[in-house]
Amino acid sequence: MIISDKRIVMLGCFDTKGEDFSYLLRRLRAQGQQVITINTGVMATSVDFPIDVDQDAVARASGTSLEAIRASGDRGKAVELMGLGAAKILADLVAKDRIKGVIGMGGGGGTYIILEAMQAVTLGIPKLCLSTVVAKDLSRQIGVKDITMMSSVVDVAGLNKISRLLIGQAAAAISAMAEVKEDNSFSIKKNIAISMFGNTTKCVDKCTELLKDKGFEVMAFHATGVGGSAMESLIREGVFDAVLDVTTTELADELCGGILSAGPDRLTAAAEMGIPQIVVPGCLDMVNFAQMDTLPEQYRSRQLYSWAPDVTLMRTNVAENETLGKQLVDKLLEAKAPAEILLPLKGISQVDSKGGIFFDPEADAALFGAIRESADGHVSVMEVEAHINDDTFAKALVERLLKLMEQ
Repeated sequence: MIISDKRIVMLGCFDTKGEDFSYLLRRLRAQGQQVITINTGVMATSVDFPIDVDQDAVARASGTSLEAIRASGDRGKAVELMGLGAAKILADLVAKDRIKGVIGMGGGGGTYIILEAMQAVTLGIPKLCLSTVVAKDLSRQIGVKDITMMSSVVDVAGLNKISRLLIGQAAAAISAMAEVKEDNSFSIKKNIAISMFGNTTKCVDKCTELLKDKGFEVMAFHATGVGGSAMESLIREGVFDAVLDVTTTELADELCGGILSAGPDRLTAAAEMGIPQIVVPGCLDMVNFAQMDTLPEQYRSRQLYSWAPDVTLMRTNVAENETLGKQLVDKLLEAKAPAEILLPLKGISQVDSKGGIFFDPEADAALFGAIRESADGHVSVMEVEAHINDDTFAKALVERLLKLMEQ
């Protein structure tokens, strides 16, 4: 028997899948786990195990009642509300340090509820969903969370030879993950987040090398939309002590409708959480699209570059750079900790250098000018006579970040 004050949460629609959840609970207990059960179904439920958080409590947590949800007859709304309610209940359990893992299983609606609820569970607490829709694009529902998806192969609709096997494996998996202890054998001073792109890799690699030499742990996030969102989310969870935001290109995708936007909240977490940050307008010379023939009509006459067969880059123009420069500064104005902007005056990406395909001194001047003008008297701006991928610039970044962290 595993002795722990923390428990595994088992959640899902016990109303329609009671037999399956009853078996999952038995398998979890066979692994020595104590379990908190949460019912997210909306119909009458009769199961042979105790329900710790019933469907009425889940509905109330969403701001409504089970009676109102049933009366509406709106399945889609019911799924949405039960997901929101379950998320609030899980958030409370996390805040009280009650759980060490979360497991759920279901079909389309059940999977949505489970993944919505798991958004409230912090990094490092294992989350596993046994689902019939694993082959579906679930990127929006999973978001940036460390959720493990496992295919149920057969429907979650009553026990059989296959479902018993996979439910047992799922129970064993979440139990094993929940018992993994953090490896504290590494001596790390502090954790630093850094954003990167193929076009800024050389800079990020040098910064990482310099910071590791000083005992810091550096976690790089690929600025692909999901990467930037993950970094912002983990900053808000308190994972990092400082941020070196070398690659803010996702702002350009958000402005121009590119495919790698991280949303309007990109570049806000560090300012809100009060941790020091250095920000660079890295790769704001480009907007990302897929294959050339997928470009919106209004951009087809612009300066374009095929970075790969499925990646088309569009060079930002003067007007867009002026807007981006102001937006970048605006996001730092309310920073609760020291924040600085460093400008690499000889180019902001690998392809924005003298002789490069996106080399455009006028557009860069518009970007730098907007940053200087907007920041004047509000945010510190430092100019470096170097290209973003020069070692000189990387050294300047690390030097300034360390000074901010000392303040």
